[in-house]
Amino acid sequence: QVQLVESGGGLVQPGGSLNLSCVATGNIFSIHRMTWYRRAPGQLRVLVAAITSTGGTYYVDAVKGRFAITRDNTKNTAFLQMNNLKPEDADNSYCEADKAVVSGKPGYNNYWGEGIQVTASS
Repeated sequence: QVQLVESGGGLVQPGGSLNLSCVATGNIFSIHRMTWYRRAPGQLRVLVAAITSTGGTYYVDAVKGRFAITRDNTKNTAFLQMNNLKPEDADNSYCEADKAVVSGKPGYNNYWGEGIQVTASS
């Protein structure tokens, strides 16, 4: 029932910006936390940013001061504003709906987007 679709990725020069969007659709009652993960080539998946339904945020040290996560609870949408992108930020980014409550499913559930490419390169 639930799908997460990411958009806004692409290729920019180092120092450029991207704004990722993640839209969760389906019969969703609530999402406790929305997150962005990334996986660089040959690396493990890393939690980049997270935001709770009440606005609490987390950022991995590597992106602090450069990235900002926000969400629109009425639309079950999360955003990741990515500024001053570095070549090291090249990855596939994945949006997660964490501890979602949905119709027809017991308890909490997790849902993932398919991923979107982010590249900062000359």
